Amino acid sequence: MLYLSRVTPQRRTALASVAAAVALIGLKLITGLVTGSLGLLSEAAHSGTDLVAALLTLFAVGVAVRPADQSHSYGHGKAEHLAALAEATILVIASLVIAGLAVSRLLGESHEVDAAWWAFVVIGVVIVIDATRARISFRAGRRYESPAFTANAVHFLSDLGGSLAVLFGLIGARAGTPEADAAAALFVAVLVLAGATRLIRQNVDVLMDRVPAAAEARAREAIEGIEPRVELRRIRMRRAAGRHFADVVIGVPPAAVVEQAHAVADAVESAVEEAVPGADVVVHVEPRGADAALQERALAAALHVSRVREIHNIALFRVGDRTELSLHLKLPGSLSLDEAHDLATELEEAVLKAVPEIDRVQTHLEPLAPEAEGRPLPAGDVEAEAARVRRIVEDETGKPPREVRFFQTDQGMVAFLTLGMAPGQALSEAHAHASDVEERIRRAYPRIANVIVHTEP
Repeated sequence: MLYLSRVTPQRRTALASVAAAVALIGLKLITGLVTGSLGLLSEAAHSGTDLVAALLTLFAVGVAVRPADQSHSYGHGKAEHLAALAEATILVIASLVIAGLAVSRLLGESHEVDAAWWAFVVIGVVIVIDATRARISFRAGRRYESPAFTANAVHFLSDLGGSLAVLFGLIGARAGTPEADAAAALFVAVLVLAGATRLIRQNVDVLMDRVPAAAEARAREAIEGIEPRVELRRIRMRRAAGRHFADVVIGVPPAAVVEQAHAVADAVESAVEEAVPGADVVVHVEPRGADAALQERALAAALHVSRVREIHNIALFRVGDRTELSLHLKLPGSLSLDEAHDLATELEEAVLKAVPEIDRVQTHLEPLAPEAEGRPLPAGDVEAEAARVRRIVEDETGKPPREVRFFQTDQGMVAFLTLGMAPGQALSEAHAHASDVEERIRRAYPRIANVIVHTEP
């Protein structure tokens, strides 16, 4: 009882196919040998391939239903396609042997066929069994989306066609034309060869990971319909054992935080699963590189301009169908406004020439901070300030700073802080905390001329 409780519906169907194949082989072989009918003998050979195919399917179904494991992360579904391919190979060999014998008889080799009445009873039983097996296998193939059961159903239909041909061959032999039996055998051979060719093509496509074009088109359309729009960079799909596997690569804005990127990936996964039910979807997220590439090219062009030393706050803006770039340009404070403007104009022209995708460049001029001589302050001299700074940092971030240092410069006291932040925290959020710390320290100690905060994970 324990064993029977573990027998799946797929295995029960496969076991029934094995039993039917054994019964048919016995009926056809005995009748063919007694009557001398090549048609029945060819059908016995055909049923022999049925037995092998059914045994392969039984094995394949037992393997394919196993869940994915460490050695087979995509599951074991391709075992069914290997079984179907092996079946098709056996069918090709059987059909060629049958065809050779049939042609030999048609070319004049003497033979006799005893078309007794009970031979017609046997072939009638065979036709009923073939029709029943084809119907059961087709239903199982649709229910379980199993290529092995579908392959068997096609095979059983070819059996049915072959059995009907043998019936007509026996009728012809009984009427005094024994060549009709050989013609029926040749027809069976051609029928088997055609079915085998179709099976080989279908299962080789799966084993070679041929793209399921219809399913991929549905998945692509579903992704392109997501709002807000998703940048689809690549989609790859394959199919095995009735299940689709999709690898999708999408682009998200470089500034997107982990949660935002994960939400977009979830939306893509849901869209593909809805368009292709049961699909196994893996989504890979990459930052969009178009804007970043433009900014890098613009920065490189600007830094090639002589006397340009520092550029920051580079930003791209889409204004209608135009692309505009803004940047902050720091120049020595001793330059006159005319000189600084001429240098900014030279920079803008260099960027527009090097990056034609940009339509306009807007520069913001700032003076470079003069170099300042500084000396470290002893810890005892700034003990009160250091304690207050630590309290401000802990109040703002939840933990004390990793390092606090003070320097005395010509412009006043400068505080250097190192803050530890969560590794997964967005850069914008970490910067906001650092800015809040700076502002609170400046308000608490006006004599501190500058606060420089370094954040690290």
